[in-house]
Amino acid sequence: MTHDGPRILIIEAVFYPDIAENLRAGAVAALEEADAYIERKWVPGVLEIPAALAMAVSAGERFPPGAFDGYVLLGCVIRGETSHYDIVAGESARSVMDLSVKHTLALGNGILTVENMQQAQARADVNGRDKGGFAARAALAMIGVRRSLSGDK
Repeated sequence: MTHDGPRILIIEAVFYPDIAENLRAGAVAALEEADAYIERKWVPGVLEIPAALAMAVSAGERFPPGAFDGYVLLGCVIRGETSHYDIVAGESARSVMDLSVKHTLALGNGILTVENMQQAQARADVNGRDKGGFAARAALAMIGVRRSLSGDK
């Protein structure tokens, strides 16, 4: 099957498998609606997402036919009893933002930062807040912004 839409890489942290599955389902549904070519890579946790994103950007710069038009990042950080939550949430967000701005990436950030599993489930549920779908639609919107600013159609 050929895809006329944008080329999208989904990078998903699978530390919470059920949450990851729901986020992915929402993202894939939104991207399929846009006839996007979808490639997926998984990483163990949210802290690994920025490194995987940097690797993808680097590979795309070396091999332009393999470059992606946009990226969807999916994962979940749930507050626990230690300060680990603050480190993971803050450092991953800062690194993603730095990469996004430095490389002008069309990016949808679907990394949940929540207090408990119930909040995560509500946000990941495709029939609830559908944050995976929201992240995919954000990446598609940013591809549109980049194209309009560069004069591409």
